[in-house]
Amino acid sequence: MENHQQDRSIISDQIKVNGNLTPLTLTTGGKLQWTTEEGQQSLTVEKEVLGFIIQGSKIIIKAVTEKRDGICSFGSAGGGALVRKNFVFEPLSDESLNLWCQHLRDYINSLGRPKRLFILVNPFGGKKSASKIFLDVVKPLLEDADVQITVQETKYQLHAKEVVSTMDLAKYDGIVCVSGDGILVEVVNGLLEREDWNVAIKMPLGMVPAGTGNGMVKSTLDSAGEPCTASNAVVAIIRGHKCSLDVATILQGDNKFFSVLMLAWGLVADIDIESEKYRWMGSARLDFYGLQRMLCLRQYSGRISFVPAPGFEAYGEPTRYNGEFASTHSINPGQEQPVKAEQYSYQGPDVDLTNLEWRTINGPFISVWLHNVPWGGEDTMAAPDAKFADGNLDLILIKDCPKLGLLALMTNLSNGGHVKSPHVLYLKVKAFILEPGQLTKDPTKGGIIDVDGEVLARGNGTYKHGQKTLMTYDKLQITVDQGLATLFCPVQQ
Repeated sequence: MENHQQDRSIISDQIKVNGNLTPLTLTTGGKLQWTTEEGQQSLTVEKEVLGFIIQGSKIIIKAVTEKRDGICSFGSAGGGALVRKNFVFEPLSDESLNLWCQHLRDYINSLGRPKRLFILVNPFGGKKSASKIFLDVVKPLLEDADVQITVQETKYQLHAKEVVSTMDLAKYDGIVCVSGDGILVEVVNGLLEREDWNVAIKMPLGMVPAGTGNGMVKSTLDSAGEPCTASNAVVAIIRGHKCSLDVATILQGDNKFFSVLMLAWGLVADIDIESEKYRWMGSARLDFYGLQRMLCLRQYSGRISFVPAPGFEAYGEPTRYNGEFASTHSINPGQEQPVKAEQYSYQGPDVDLTNLEWRTINGPFISVWLHNVPWGGEDTMAAPDAKFADGNLDLILIKDCPKLGLLALMTNLSNGGHVKSPHVLYLKVKAFILEPGQLTKDPTKGGIIDVDGEVLARGNGTYKHGQKTLMTYDKLQITVDQGLATLFCPVQQ
């Protein structure tokens, strides 16, 4: 055996590849190395190997390779979409076969990968493609990795929340959402409604893009320079790397809601929610309706107050926290939950807001946008400086802007360039209070407050105003619990 100090051999032996004898080596650094007619070849177990099976005298390695311009490559630096590929090795004896299987199994087990996953599939989201994505991409990859799965299709809104609020979490190593961002939000809220919320919220959560927005999975994959594809997302889950995620608590009177993606009021909320009438267009509905909204621009009266993160203290004017929300111990959104659950579910971060340095900005506003992660959708880098677990929300604020300037600004959403516009205030906040007002041109009409792609509150005269919402179109408070939740991600953070 070879004995290099940095990456020494675990096992090395003569095997057959395509009928030809070649030495195969597994190193302590997790490299499978062999030689073919094309030269030296290698696979990185941690990154590229999903699992293996035995077929007679052969070991079939189930791996993923990067697809670039129609050509599959492996051992590359990263950044391409992943496709499945098998590598066949034939040891020369049963003893060698058993030894190779043992060492491969031991190495893969040492990586701490999830072995049992609960999969939520939303067949109604986006272009209704989640079921096909699960069958064509998710299931085959998880089978290659020998991951045991339990699958639940969501049948109605808040179904996922109901399921995770009562399920036996001890049976699983993670929960995976094959959906848009909405199911992830339901899962987080369901976990935090449990009596054992402090343990439940540590359950690693995975996302596979199958909705309209897919902002969370885009953010996790892009952080590692990987494309937002279903295969890349599943492989990131299989690898088992994790990162922490801030969770925001939105409070109004006796109601709470837990947010992981964003809150919008004004232009962005109007586009996101009112464009639902064009849902058949897929994600193009946002661009189409966005142009309509810019041509008929709205401004809203109102006020925002916030605790600036270090380095952003110059924004706004000094103000005081009046303590209105300070002593509220209110129940969670699920009003049907028993008293016991109301008392022992998560109550939001334990922070004294009265002694913090608050600032305020008065309207009118075109758009108020808070973001927890960089991407709001696959094509919208809303907050380029946002971090998953910095304890801050990124605030993107537009008070006034000419229509042509706004059009230029919106065309830069795909690369985050909009935050450099002179018409945009971009800062980080640790706590936030929104006091939404009426349309400046029609004080009889209010706006829409959009949280994680769903309507949290509607003012008078808004789209689908008659539908019930969790909160009223009134003052609400947002606080952040740093790193409360856990996500599967491509690279350990």
